Amino acid sequence: MERNKSKQLFERALQLMPGGVNSPVRAFKSVGGEPVFMSRGAGSKLYDADGNEYIDYIGSWGPHLFGHNPDFIKTALLRALENGVSFGAPTELEVKMAELICDLVPSIEMVRMVNSGTEATMSAVRLARGYTGRDKFIKFEGCYHGHGDSFLIKAGSGALTFGVPTSPGVTAANAADTLIADYNNIESVQKLIDANKGEIAAIIVEPIAGNMGVIPGTDEFLSGLREICDQEGIVLIFDEVMSGFRVAQGGAQEVLGVTPDLTTFGKIIGGGLPVGAFGGKREIMQRISPEGDVYQAGTLSGNPLAMSAGIATLEHIKNNPDIYIQLEQKASYLEKGFESNMKALGLSLSMNRIGAMQCLFFTEEPVNNFADAIKSDCDKYGKYFREMLARGVYLAPAQFEALFVSTVHSKEDLDKTIAANRAALEIVYG
Repeated sequence: MERNKSKQLFERALQLMPGGVNSPVRAFKSVGGEPVFMSRGAGSKLYDADGNEYIDYIGSWGPHLFGHNPDFIKTALLRALENGVSFGAPTELEVKMAELICDLVPSIEMVRMVNSGTEATMSAVRLARGYTGRDKFIKFEGCYHGHGDSFLIKAGSGALTFGVPTSPGVTAANAADTLIADYNNIESVQKLIDANKGEIAAIIVEPIAGNMGVIPGTDEFLSGLREICDQEGIVLIFDEVMSGFRVAQGGAQEVLGVTPDLTTFGKIIGGGLPVGAFGGKREIMQRISPEGDVYQAGTLSGNPLAMSAGIATLEHIKNNPDIYIQLEQKASYLEKGFESNMKALGLSLSMNRIGAMQCLFFTEEPVNNFADAIKSDCDKYGKYFREMLARGVYLAPAQFEALFVSTVHSKEDLDKTIAANRAALEIVYG
């Protein structure tokens, strides 16, 4: 594939933006080569600036449950565009959006719209601190909750990919209030609780970790968190920015059967537009300004374009309950194809999947936490990524990310991907 225009664009971008990109993982630093500049998306496909076609499994890092540019979202956006792009005042769209989220996710009694997943997680932790009157919170090594200062301590995603789990610019005071436990290890949580009695406001966790690869929380782990939070008066926050509406209508909490006090959302609820939300128990949410004393605000929160795309997305989910059956079938088919290839090649790489999220780890050991994840051979993943890209399959340019299947990936797409997977693995391990 010729990518001359992408190369030229990257050369220009390097002079204007740090690393030539606006989000670090896009720079391809961990997989080698230069980033591909995209010009359009349609259905399951992406098309780059040179006109090359790719089967896309990033889906804008999760939002595109229904593929790129579906008609029902385009129609909603065009209608909203005719009325105006931003008012800085309440609209009916915000009310409809809140009603849908509260209807589809039983644990949500009240919700506040924001502009990103990072903003949602930052606000949820601040709310938990205000509600409990405590300062400290627990997060888990390898979990990524956005780029807020308090979260960039042993974080996942880009921070993990680039080997900088604690970012310069994060103060010692922030680090002191952030306690780190081991994912899927309830004993590590209990030790922190015992050592910080009465000081912990919240535990924030990805119930399905999607930023150190895909790692579901075990029943023992998540149920244990719920029990500890109830006993200690701690707010349990599920970060479902990635898993919300991806693995089920009610998110990971529906699939895994554990109910948090607060939940954060992003990605899918904006239909591809920048958006976030946090919500949960009425008693806690009523502490948010202007009803309560915990301040949070945003000029573009509840933006009519984002709300229109989000409403169209959530209504489509609500009106088509078989969506998650379709997604399970497609994702399972892809998983089995990869497993068949590995068996034929005498490989036993670890692969995790839950619903329409999966990850192939370049390690033979099971992956249940951060320590397991970093055993993956990132050099081999980089070679694998480049071989898949050369065959027209666009994966995340980092080992520690999820592969997302959409409702519009066809059997032909999946078969081409399975064939590309076998050819790429043959070269990587040849």
